[in-house]
Order: sequence, then C-alpha cells, then structure tokens
Amino acid sequence: MGALCVLLSGGGNVTEKGIHTDFRNNMTYGEYLNLEQVLSSQTRLSGHHDEMLFIIIHQVSELWMKLILHELNTAIDLIDKDELPEAFKMLARVSRVQTQIIQAWDVLSTLTPAEYMEFRDHLGRASGFQSYQNRLIEFALGYKQPHIMKIYEKDPALAKELKAAYDAPGIYDVAINALHKNSFPINPELLNRDFSVTYKGDPTVAAAWLEVYRNVDQYWDLYQLAEKLVDIEDSHQQWRFRHMKTVERIIGFKTGTGGSSGVNYLKSVLDHRFFPELWDVRTKL
Repeated sequence: MGALCVLLSGGGNVTEKGIHTDFRNNMTYGEYLNLEQVLSSQTRLSGHHDEMLFIIIHQVSELWMKLILHELNTAIDLIDKDELPEAFKMLARVSRVQTQIIQAWDVLSTLTPAEYMEFRDHLGRASGFQSYQNRLIEFALGYKQPHIMKIYEKDPALAKELKAAYDAPGIYDVAINALHKNSFPINPELLNRDFSVTYKGDPTVAAAWLEVYRNVDQYWDLYQLAEKLVDIEDSHQQWRFRHMKTVERIIGFKTGTGGSSGVNYLKSVLDHRFFPELWDVRTKL
C-alpha cells in the first residue's frame, strides 16, 4: 500500500521525514513493477499518433485477462475441492475485473474510422481474434471450438498449454460435479465426459439447479455459486457486445485483419450460453 499511497499523493513537496529517497541498495517502485519493460513495449509500427491508443488498450486488456485467468483457475481448483466459500472471493474479483475490460471499449471507441485506416495495414494479419488469453478464458468457461487450436501451432509451448486447458474441465463442469457431491441425481455421463466438447445442457442439471433455487437456505453455497457464475457470464456477454459494437463503429462490416468476418462473427457468438441451466431456471421458478 505504501507505493500506492505515494502514487495517489500526486507528488508535490515531500515534507514527511520518513520518506525514503536513497535507493542505491533498495528496490524501487519501478523495478518492482518492471516498468522499464512494460512502458517500452508500445511500439508504433506506423508512427501514427492514434496507434498508441490501439496498442495500450489491447495490452491493458491482456493484463486484466491474465488476472481473470489467475482467479478463475484458482476458483476451479477450490470448487473441485469442495471449498466453495473460498472460491467466491475469486469469482467476485473476476466480475470486478470484467467491468474494467468492458469500459476499455469506451476508450477505444474514441478512435475514428479515418484514424484507424491510417495504421490498420501495419497490423498485417495480427488480430484480437488470436488472443490466446481470451481463448483460455473461454476454455475455463467451457466454450471450446476445435478450429481455434490451429492458430497457435506456431508456438509449440503455447499450443501445449492451450491443449491442456482445452481438454480440462471448465468451471461449470466442476459446478455440476458439486451438485453431484451434494447428492443431486446428475447424469453420470456428465461427470467423466470429454471436456473438450462444449457443454450443451442436461435435464438432470436443470432439475438440480431448480431445486437449489427453490430451497435457497438449504443449498446456500450452491445458490451463491450459481449467482456468481451468472454474474460472470452476464459480464462476459456485455464485453462481447461492446467489442462487437466498437468494431462496427470503427470498421463497419469489413473483414477482420485476422481473416474473420468481423462484426458478423462477433454477433454470432453473442447467442452462446456458457451455463444454460442457470438462465433457464429463471423461467421455471
């Protein structure tokens, strides 16, 4: 907190006698955060003024995604170990981080179509579509598409990491297992299914969640887990929507630099539901 307090003070005259000023043998704030490396990583290929905005928005979003993955993966482990209350803090933090990356689109939308065209060609085939952290988040949420994996073959180590996440159970898989551990009659085929296949829904899961929502006091932890998951999916879909509208605002219906159909592709994924029964239960209650 010390570094944060000094940062928030806004500089000015330093009158506190205890403030450290000799760092010849001590680590500085900048060294701790590797700021020299971080702040020297914004290389404009075109030299155009607005390319700096484009780079920073995407780099900041990737940093937030790194934190989302850090929290999501820990939450998956905790839920798998029946430590649901401990996982709730992580899931709540994910939701807060999601508000940051949603708001990032508002900043990027200040980039006009004419400004973007000044440097778009310098991106080559690089595209946010290729963001491997975004893919890891989708995998953790249970959305898995086989054609995506080919994008990452260039980097064997990264491809291996993605394949492991692709084959692993996502957060909804461990949530379904939590229902099973609480004696709900879950379809046994779901408990050891091929987790590389995107989950589509199951009547036994729907019935279990309906029972949880009808008996909140009895199943408080499971109810809390369900609502935390709904928070995350809701925010993720808001992020997807703002992504789609920002792209439409800047490039219209042009093909994406990575070869995707751009806005049309982004619109198509808006209909996907990560946790279908948690949305259906609202109608059935």
